Amino acid sequence: MTFQISAISIYNKKGETRTVPFQTGALNIITGDARRGKSAILTIVDYCLGSDGFVIRGAALRNFVHVFALTVVKDDQQLFVARPAPVGKAANNTTLCIISQAHGAPPPAITELTFSMPLEIAKKVLSRFTGIDPSVRLPVARSVRQLSPSVRHGLFFCLQEQNEVANQNLLFHGQSEEFHRPALRAMLPYFLGAVDPERAQREHQLKLLRRQLAEAQERQEAAQPFRHASGTAAALFAEAVEANLLDPAPSGRLLSHDEIVARLRLTEPPVPHAAPVTSEDPLSELNAARRDLRQAYAQTRVRISNLKAIAREKDDFLGQVHEQHARLATLGLLPQARAEMPPQQGLCPVCGSHAPDAGQATQIMRQDLERLDAEMTTIGEATPDINARITEEEEALADLRSALARNQEEIEVFSAGQRATAQNDSQHRAAVVQGRISLFLDAMARHTQAPPAVDRREELTVQIAELEDQLANTVQEDLLSSHLSLVNQKIQAKATALELEHHDEPIRLDPQALTLIADTRPRPTKMSEMGSGQNYLGYHIATMLSLHEWFAEINSPVPRFLILDQPSQAGFPDETRDGGFGTARATLLNLYKTIHASVAALQGGFQVIVVEHADLDDEPFRSAVRARWRRSNGEALVPEHWITYNTDE
Repeated sequence: MTFQISAISIYNKKGETRTVPFQTGALNIITGDARRGKSAILTIVDYCLGSDGFVIRGAALRNFVHVFALTVVKDDQQLFVARPAPVGKAANNTTLCIISQAHGAPPPAITELTFSMPLEIAKKVLSRFTGIDPSVRLPVARSVRQLSPSVRHGLFFCLQEQNEVANQNLLFHGQSEEFHRPALRAMLPYFLGAVDPERAQREHQLKLLRRQLAEAQERQEAAQPFRHASGTAAALFAEAVEANLLDPAPSGRLLSHDEIVARLRLTEPPVPHAAPVTSEDPLSELNAARRDLRQAYAQTRVRISNLKAIAREKDDFLGQVHEQHARLATLGLLPQARAEMPPQQGLCPVCGSHAPDAGQATQIMRQDLERLDAEMTTIGEATPDINARITEEEEALADLRSALARNQEEIEVFSAGQRATAQNDSQHRAAVVQGRISLFLDAMARHTQAPPAVDRREELTVQIAELEDQLANTVQEDLLSSHLSLVNQKIQAKATALELEHHDEPIRLDPQALTLIADTRPRPTKMSEMGSGQNYLGYHIATMLSLHEWFAEINSPVPRFLILDQPSQAGFPDETRDGGFGTARATLLNLYKTIHASVAALQGGFQVIVVEHADLDDEPFRSAVRARWRRSNGEALVPEHWITYNTDE
């Protein structure tokens, strides 16, 4: 199981603390008036779990809260995650404090917090705590880049803001951001348990190989004109004769290719006065760019070679460390390193007999074992980073290779296009022919002097075919369809319980369109076409609950909580929010019964936190209320005595 939320905390500049506790494995509701800080619960969770922006809203929170914090628990483990508010005009604060605590420990005092962990490192720590494998790389559609799953991707399925919880066009958190949608499409199969990490690597390798094959094809096609240079040379010779630059061949005799080229070399064009090279000369700029690209290409190849050497050395060293660790571990020293199991003084750790220096020897071996444990952990954590860097450098090398090919093509096209405007006199005609002959001879010389391009097309084609066969033999698509089918059954059951529109027709989650679709008889109907706000809200809740039930069944590394911001806003009248009666109230109560049923079915493995205006005096709503933040009782997220000037928050 991954983590749930035990509490959120805020600190003011004086170090005073306000903590809001939550019950894990249960439905938690905070109800109250508007502008009491309820919606900030979701944004504080998002901020403390590594958001790139400062998403906290509200004058009281922005002006009087110095540190935001989150307590998360997993089994008997507990992490305290604190992140300061931005200072001055900064967009966010990029350092965090993450502390491992005993289960049930309260938030530490502000003097105990040290904000020294960079944001990117904090995301990796939280991702590992969530249970995400840091070595996984997932392909992104229509891109050669890869993504590593993180805790940030898991939050797609854990948060539903006010503008998302009943949005007919958006189903997942963050889906409105264009750069999030490709990540959502890549992550959904992974978190559904339908992705083989090795397959993801093969798919990425296949993309790179296809790109290399296209580049190899372009290089071979560029070399084609010089394989049949004799025809071009003969045509240029005929033009030179016509322009009176050369004498015709002796009557009745055909010149060989070499003889034609030798005669063409006699047509020396006039040498123009050298003009100073300026930065405005396009050809000079192209040549300068080519030099820079070739230098970057060479440097990238050196970096890849060095990184691979480091990876090999690390693996060798780690193997030796594992061997030494195993030898010491067989002595039974590791359990004795804990305080509750002190070593027996005077006993040899190998044979168990009494020895005068056994205690000292045991202590030394235990220290060695702890050192080896630390080294294995440190080196093991570095492995995914090294592999990711190698992948990045290989992608950069492929980009540079493409840029070099484009640069060469631009140079040749530009050179061929440098002709004077058309004139009719013979002198200009001769100059044009001389220029064309000079260009042909220069290009042929470059082609002759340059090492022949290695034709790797056959080799690449074989590798591509092998990878395609391997990918064709996997069952990932079938597995994804199967898992989605099971999730769809859960969504349909909840849609029936909530009496939603189209609940009696097949409902399916579309992983590409990132929406729900009802397969109606006339045509498929998307969620955006399903009618009222209550339907949109109901399908959001049904989808999120069904996904979390599935995540729990397969032990997917998604945080085990769902935060909903004011679900009663979707078409429920004001009297419902004050506990009034009517159809809308019954519909809202049925919604909470459905949520409670999902939470109860997972037996402590799932947590739902809801912030609401409504306050129903019925079960299961009443028992799930953890706080009522109202003006009448002076309760709010930010204590009133923290606020030193008037504000509506």
